[in-house]
Amino acid sequence: MNPPGTAGTSLNHSDLLAAQPEPREQLPGPHDLPYRPAGEREAVKRLKDRLRAELAAELTQRIKADEHAGRPTMGAKQRRQIAEEVLARAADAHAQDEMNNLDSATALLDPDVEQQVLTSILDEMFGLAGLQPLLANTSIENIHVTGDRVFVRYADGTRAQMPPVVGSDDELVDLIRDLAARSGVEERRFDRASPIVNFQLPGGERVSAVMAVTPRPAVSIRRHRFQRITLAQLQQNGTIDRALASFLAAAVCARKNILVSGGTAKGKTTLLRGLGSAIPRYERLITIEDVFELGLGEDAAHPDVVALQAREANIEGRGAVSLSDLVWQSLRMSPDRVIVGEVRGPEVLPLLNAMSMGNDGSMGTVHASTSKGAFVKLGGYAVQGPERLPLEATNLLIASALHFVVHLEQPRDEPGQRVVSSIREVVDADDRQIVSNEVWRPDEDLRAVPGAPLRAETVDHLVAAGYDPSLTNRRDGWWRP
Repeated sequence: MNPPGTAGTSLNHSDLLAAQPEPREQLPGPHDLPYRPAGEREAVKRLKDRLRAELAAELTQRIKADEHAGRPTMGAKQRRQIAEEVLARAADAHAQDEMNNLDSATALLDPDVEQQVLTSILDEMFGLAGLQPLLANTSIENIHVTGDRVFVRYADGTRAQMPPVVGSDDELVDLIRDLAARSGVEERRFDRASPIVNFQLPGGERVSAVMAVTPRPAVSIRRHRFQRITLAQLQQNGTIDRALASFLAAAVCARKNILVSGGTAKGKTTLLRGLGSAIPRYERLITIEDVFELGLGEDAAHPDVVALQAREANIEGRGAVSLSDLVWQSLRMSPDRVIVGEVRGPEVLPLLNAMSMGNDGSMGTVHASTSKGAFVKLGGYAVQGPERLPLEATNLLIASALHFVVHLEQPRDEPGQRVVSSIREVVDADDRQIVSNEVWRPDEDLRAVPGAPLRAETVDHLVAAGYDPSLTNRRDGWWRP
């Protein structure tokens, strides 16, 4: 797996016994120490090797002793506490041995360097190894790793190249395999037989990784800045203005079926969370995702949530559970609303059926470059599904099921900002076309401003649910309270 000319040994992050390559001199990683003389680099390597060996031996002995005595298995917090104690003792003993060795006494490590080594060992076992410092930086939104090349994108839209997070391609594969095996409710494999994996990290970050189908393993990590967010907070951060907040809250309370559209990393999941915040507390929600991201069930504001996640086939090619399967299953679970994290295939038909069969107020997201383009995407997914539903029939189903498409864009003058740019009200279907009104349209900055008038019946429904139409007549650009 290593590229030509790259040295490195495979690091197994579960047992901590493999040796780590020496830190790179030109571009050190987050857990590699800054460039130092050769004698000090050797001292760092000796310390790491000793700490790994003693920690692995001590923990193994403790676990076996607990099993023999019939004691409960140690939890993660207790294991980490023991690991910190073992590492501290081992570091002190190592420092004493180094002092007694006159040949290496000149390379004694500074306390801060020694602490960095201790932290790196703990991160390997309990954290995310070289990824830990990047994930700890909350201003970083996206992390992209291809072999030893690491690039990040910050929340303000700026990008930067960072030091390597691993010493070799094999280490990167081992790291992702270990993280995937520990993720979620279902183990996710990552090997040549399963070269693509998607999963969620404990902090909620979404990971997508590939190997064997690309010259070097590649990993993309997406962090949602807002794990819990309301429409009021979206107004405060500039995604919507006050009139849009009133409109969207009323659309949710009036049980309108809403599809959120937008390109990659345009904030679709965040807006879906914001819309979910307007759902009455005791409604029963079924969320359906390829990888858990929404997290509505972890929010105390929604106590009755069942979160469903698709499952990949096992090594024999059996046991897969698709998003389409889960949508059909959700209809048997008495939902008030069905929320699909991302519509991107045959699940579009069962979702549209759910929306048109009494589960009003359901929602989902779709990748599309425009609000009108969302209809083309839905039709394309339906035509490619096993039912091979004709476009004309699909459009009739869309028109009977969907009420609004809410589209997100990134303003030209603000690279890190996402805004609602367009909202379409679905009116009808005309053969191969969906008839819709763009009731909110993009201005020159791609921010939504009032467009075509809503249908009178729709206005009545929204007003009854709390919408204040006069806000659209008292606007002075995008303004906030």
